[in-house]
Amino acid sequence: MDIHEYQAKEILANFGVMVPQGALAYSPEQAAYRAREMGGDRWIVKAQVHAGGRGKAGGVKLCASDSEIQAATENMFGRKLVTHQTGPEGKGIYRVYVEAAVPIDREFYVGFVLDRSSQRVMIVASAEGGMEIEDISAEKPDSIVRSTVEPAVGLQEFQCREIAFKLGLRAALVQQMVRTLQGCYRAFTELDATMVEINPLVVTGDDRILALDAKMTFDDNALFRHPQVAELRDKSQEDPRESRAADRGLSYVGLDGNIGCIVNGAGLAMATMDTIKLAGGEPANFLDIGGGATPERVAKAFRLVMSDKNVQAVLVNIFAGINRCDWVAEGVVQALREVEIDVPVIVRLAGTNVEAGQKILAQSGLPIIRATTLMEAAERAVGAWKNDLNQATRVRAV
Repeated sequence: MDIHEYQAKEILANFGVMVPQGALAYSPEQAAYRAREMGGDRWIVKAQVHAGGRGKAGGVKLCASDSEIQAATENMFGRKLVTHQTGPEGKGIYRVYVEAAVPIDREFYVGFVLDRSSQRVMIVASAEGGMEIEDISAEKPDSIVRSTVEPAVGLQEFQCREIAFKLGLRAALVQQMVRTLQGCYRAFTELDATMVEINPLVVTGDDRILALDAKMTFDDNALFRHPQVAELRDKSQEDPRESRAADRGLSYVGLDGNIGCIVNGAGLAMATMDTIKLAGGEPANFLDIGGGATPERVAKAFRLVMSDKNVQAVLVNIFAGINRCDWVAEGVVQALREVEIDVPVIVRLAGTNVEAGQKILAQSGLPIIRATTLMEAAERAVGAWKNDLNQATRVRAV
């Protein structure tokens, strides 16, 4: 789960990370009022969307008066901000963050991520702040500083000092950097985050180290332990299909293809998508219905997949271990009788109670295309989709 910049800054500030003074606004008038409350003569207005690259897309504006603030926010509210991370559909702007401008002396990049190879939290830092980390690694790889944290002892002061010196910080600023890095690490570990990124982390003209921008991502599976974090979720920034799936306890990622996938297990779902590609098709989604594939759960999955108007065939691929094939078959039959599905449905079952599951499908009287192997299922799904596509083309031609 992602959160907004202002939410990340509030969290990090509670862990001792210094941030500029700022306030949230939901209208141009409120934005101007927030600036007057803070005082000063220059402010930054930032669109609050779950995406990077806001500045290049017009989502960050430097303002020097009430009229400039109102003009900037008028231009932002209600429109879609399109960046390299949002794709062409963009993200809607419904709130802005007004922040007091600060004099910047130097900019840095600091990120905390999970390194799967070492199974440790890794700190990634660079003296080239303000750039995306992908650009930094491509253009100036030598500027990147990496340090892994031993979980048994946590982030030590000597590691923080070593990072600070490698970034070229003056001795007078090292202790501030130590507090900043340790605060980020505590927020990362105590709240089950999967990423903390400050870009840029700046040294101001009066020798303060401030988080000028901040991003945090959290482990969805651990949100039950942190209700205060779960409440920060903004569904307006999410794919509506993924929001509906999360609300129903399903793991779903929307894609751009046209063959819907209903699979149990993340690994099998990935293999299913790869096999569809190999057979010449494009998957429309990643959908893992999990271990408890009851008939009701399968029916929910069908409704979710069919809410995507691009879906032109549905492939159900179940390998039953914890699951039972007869439950899945009952769910498929129930879904086809309850949900309006006008596309080919291909079902491949294997594992526990597979014979009973196949019998339920055969006796249902429904136009279900059955397969015994994953490759056969993918080929039949792609073939059914292409056949329907050819029929639609002939109808239009007539």
